[in-house]
Amino acid sequence: MTALNSEDSPVYIRLRGGISAAILRGDYGAGDQLPSVRALAAEHGANPLTVAKAYQSFQDEGYVEVRRGVGMFVLPGAAERLRVAERDMFVNTQWPRIRDHIALLGLDAGELLEREAG
Repeated sequence: MTALNSEDSPVYIRLRGGISAAILRGDYGAGDQLPSVRALAAEHGANPLTVAKAYQSFQDEGYVEVRRGVGMFVLPGAAERLRVAERDMFVNTQWPRIRDHIALLGLDAGELLEREAG
């Protein structure tokens, strides 16, 4: 499992993050077909093997299924399970680093949240 990631992440991780975000936004719902490996590779200027690796991770984790000769499809419940996994990754991995960085810079988390809302 990987979190939605930044520009400094490897291509495979960025692709996986983009696909995760699309599923979480509802761009791809249960039963929807994901773009082909070649189409996604062309769209992102990535190697098809890198895209296949990202897709394989979704298959391994049970978010999608491959229908031979047809394509890859989002499984029922994938968005909900993916949201839980992404939340866990954020809370346990990303948030501690963000919290520590906020403290290091002497920022107030409450003021940051108010700034965003206003």
